[in-house]
Amino acid sequence: MATIEGLETTFNDMYAEYDKWRPTYVAELYEDIFQYKEINSSSKVLEVGIGTGQATLPILQKGCSITAIELGDKLAEYTKQKFSNYKNLNVENTSFQDYQCPPNSYDMIYSATAFHWIPEELGYTRVYEMLKSGGIFARFANHSYKDKGREEMHLAMQEVYSQYMPSNVLGPEYSEEKCKKRAEISRKYGFVDIKYKLYHRTRTFSSQEYINFIGTYSEYIAMEKTEREEFFNKLKDVIDSYGGKITVYDTLDLQLARKP
Repeated sequence: MATIEGLETTFNDMYAEYDKWRPTYVAELYEDIFQYKEINSSSKVLEVGIGTGQATLPILQKGCSITAIELGDKLAEYTKQKFSNYKNLNVENTSFQDYQCPPNSYDMIYSATAFHWIPEELGYTRVYEMLKSGGIFARFANHSYKDKGREEMHLAMQEVYSQYMPSNVLGPEYSEEKCKKRAEISRKYGFVDIKYKLYHRTRTFSSQEYINFIGTYSEYIAMEKTEREEFFNKLKDVIDSYGGKITVYDTLDLQLARKP
């Protein structure tokens, strides 16, 4: 399969599709963040990898001052316009590695389905330096899984994957053990009061909606165009042959850590 280098930048040219099809996060997740750390109009917050703002609004509505980092220039401009009515948001088109601020600047730093693009040691070390004493790091993500009620359809889809993306083997559903392991990473870099939690939901798509959804993920964007179209058409045909609907089982994970 032909791929494009630099997968972390592949979203930049399809910001509108990304915004339409990528999911937001459940209300309970934000409630747990705000119980862990009060965020109000006097708080300074940094979002790492804002994308098109799927994780931003509930925190923005707290009235805090948010600086958001986004590597893609088109994504950054789109998101500035999307939230133009909020004067407490500043979107900067830069990488986390290049972003500069004084130490001990932020009450909270968070990243939603984006921190995996940053090398671990660099990421956690810089977050620790940027946080005030008592400040928190919230890392969360969405992990989609197969339609657990339609095993025959899933097996038929896997046959298509074996032709076009044989290395993309579906692993086990995201687990509490994985969530805990990810949470414990922060302890190595001086964080304390480590907490973690899982949340669950389902989303049901038509066959075309499902293709639009997965088409916003880097490994699919990186495929050669003709091959991707053939692949997607075959996936769509499978879903249509099983009634035209597919349910995605999402597990959302949250890890919280505090700077002493």
